[in-house]
Amino acid sequence: MKEGPDIARVAALIGDPARANMLTALMTGKALTATELAAEAGITSQTASTHLAKLDGGNLLRVRKQGRHKYFSLATDDVAAVLEGLMGLAAKSGHLRTRTGPRDASLRKARVCYNHLAGDMGIRMFDSFHGRGFLALEDETLQLTRTGAEFMTGFGIDLDSLTAQKSPLCRECLDWSARRSHLAGSLGRALLARIETLGWARRDAGSRAVLFTQRGEAAFADRLAVAPV
Repeated sequence: MKEGPDIARVAALIGDPARANMLTALMTGKALTATELAAEAGITSQTASTHLAKLDGGNLLRVRKQGRHKYFSLATDDVAAVLEGLMGLAAKSGHLRTRTGPRDASLRKARVCYNHLAGDMGIRMFDSFHGRGFLALEDETLQLTRTGAEFMTGFGIDLDSLTAQKSPLCRECLDWSARRSHLAGSLGRALLARIETLGWARRDAGSRAVLFTQRGEAAFADRLAVAPV
């Protein structure tokens, strides 16, 4: 009898095209209703309910009820990391959607990866933090250095609150469009929230794109994506 994790079951849950489309839609970090997810998948509400029940049963979704509606979101950061990794593998293998347009460039430049900043700007920020000694690998685990902690506190990040959480503070996430790392974990989530609070950028309501203002992009380059000396 085979022992260990059953990756075939998880892969089968993700691998159905309708379920894959619904899971991808939840990579915005927003909770969506069954009706909204049905539209994303191009299926009926009844069929969507069946798929959502399977995803929930497989512990890939978190379900919350508010009033008459149920809202669905990804269960954990680990689920989002697996999906982003699969997107990277699909892109590298040439399995790309055929639709092209202006939105594609925006997504490659800056987008939400579940709850943190991805795309070219996310990569630039990660490279800057690493080059300036804010991040370091210790025992194969990404850690925030003392210098990095001082910078984050000065930038308005509440590190005490973040370290009290169960989720990792820092985690590398492979970017599907460039196949290079950007910053995930509770720190990555807090940085994106801070960028939005400062008014540097806003999320595009119709996609995963993060749209920076001209002033915001200049401030981002000056504060977060400075090339190391």
